[in-house]
Amino acid sequence: MLGQFLQDFGYFALFLGTFFEGETILVLAGFLAFRGYMDINLVVLTAFFGSYAGDQLWYFMGRRHGRAILARKPRWQAMGDRALDHIRRHPDIWVLSFRFVYGLRTVMPVAIGLSGYPPRRYLLLNGIGAAIWAIALGAAAYHFGAILEGLLGNVKKYELWVLGGLLVLGLLLWLRRRFRTLRAERKAAAAEQAAAAEQAVAEKPAPGEGPDRP
Repeated sequence: MLGQFLQDFGYFALFLGTFFEGETILVLAGFLAFRGYMDINLVVLTAFFGSYAGDQLWYFMGRRHGRAILARKPRWQAMGDRALDHIRRHPDIWVLSFRFVYGLRTVMPVAIGLSGYPPRRYLLLNGIGAAIWAIALGAAAYHFGAILEGLLGNVKKYELWVLGGLLVLGLLLWLRRRFRTLRAERKAAAAEQAAAAEQAVAEKPAPGEGPDRP
């Protein structure tokens, strides 16, 4: 049942997952490839295309609407400013490696586009970075299954527990990121309210300082 489901929908789900984010679902797919439910070569290829396509889209969105996208959320704005600082110092290195930096996967391509990084150069280096990321993470997850089998013996008895653990880990990472985003938004909103209150107090005339009356 699991094998048939993965044959029908697994690679499509992997493409969508790597298009939008990617790490957890690629690790899961790599483990499933070790168990024989998916093909590791197709897993790596699908992850490459998903990651490459997603980051190309964010890059071109950044070139056209970069500031507007980052301004939607206070946390994105802060991360985008930090990403721009990194890119200006070492542009090619960050284009190749940003996928390996937790929390910058979505913001960094937007910042790269906003920075004016050349489209053709990004097309090439982004492809190289996506290939390295897909091969490295997919192979690591595949060999993780081999290590588990060496430690536990017959992994099939525990595969549901491993899959459940990976899913829970992915959910926890998403919740952690979401919590940090909400906390940053609350802090930014509180800071804006405090600044507005201070401005209102500063603009309010003191007693006896109003306009002269005839």
